[in-house]
Amino acid sequence: MRGLLDVVVVSYRCRDLLRACLTSIDQHAPTRTTTWVVDNASNDGTVALVHERFPNVRLIANDHNLGFAAAINIGIREGNAPYVLALNPDTELRAGTLDALLELMRERPEVGIAGCRLERPDGSFDHASRRSFPTVLGALGHLSGVGRRGRGPLAQYRAPAVERGPVDAINGAFMLIRRDALDDVGLFDERYWLYMEDMDLCFRFKEAGWTTWYEPSVSALHVKHGTSGDARDVALTMAFYRGMARFVAAHPAAVPNRAQRLLVPAGIGCVGALATARAAARSAAGIARRHPQRRHRRVADM
Repeated sequence: MRGLLDVVVVSYRCRDLLRACLTSIDQHAPTRTTTWVVDNASNDGTVALVHERFPNVRLIANDHNLGFAAAINIGIREGNAPYVLALNPDTELRAGTLDALLELMRERPEVGIAGCRLERPDGSFDHASRRSFPTVLGALGHLSGVGRRGRGPLAQYRAPAVERGPVDAINGAFMLIRRDALDDVGLFDERYWLYMEDMDLCFRFKEAGWTTWYEPSVSALHVKHGTSGDARDVALTMAFYRGMARFVAAHPAAVPNRAQRLLVPAGIGCVGALATARAAARSAAGIARRHPQRRHRRVADM
């Protein structure tokens, strides 16, 4: 008998978070759910954990890190249920959330993607639960940090906590997707290694006539930066800004003004270069704190 829901979780060096995530799926996913874990060569005991603690989970162990989009597509292709939940390992389901969203999608056949309110461990609202497609002012506000402290055009990235209904995009940490819509639009774009692949999918869904719906009456836990850390390292920082640049290049309609389309990539490149330099400095400082003897040896050798 065909299942109702495929839950696909991509893991990378997050064994303890994954344990909590899979436990919540066991507790709160509806019957006829199949869970897939696609591990990107964590080498931290994740594979053994899944085999030993969650024998009903379908595990796919990659021999190297494919990135998020390519890995989650593997799991999506393996399943055949009419609904797919793309779920990050740093999330935990809550009672009733999936039941409510599945009922919503049954009642509204135009909805291709649905998301819920995401909350951090302290109970605060994760403002990335729902987002607007990038604009010049919105990108300027977000990248400069100004938009994270207020409202208005510079704060387009920050989502209201209570409004429900159609939105531009939801957070890729929790995306309930109709498989028929994926068959129509296509899977995640694997040219994104990490970051912006969720925004890209929502944009393509909108262009194809599907609705992305945000439902804040139900929620899930999201341990913000649970898998990437509070501060992005150099590789993740570069992936973030490359993803932004790729989105703008792939979707000219997102920035309809031609002059702005020329300026935005340059701005992303400049801000990205500065952010990468800062990430490299933080990394070097962290290494120096953890291994002060290396610095002393270099000084002694001079």
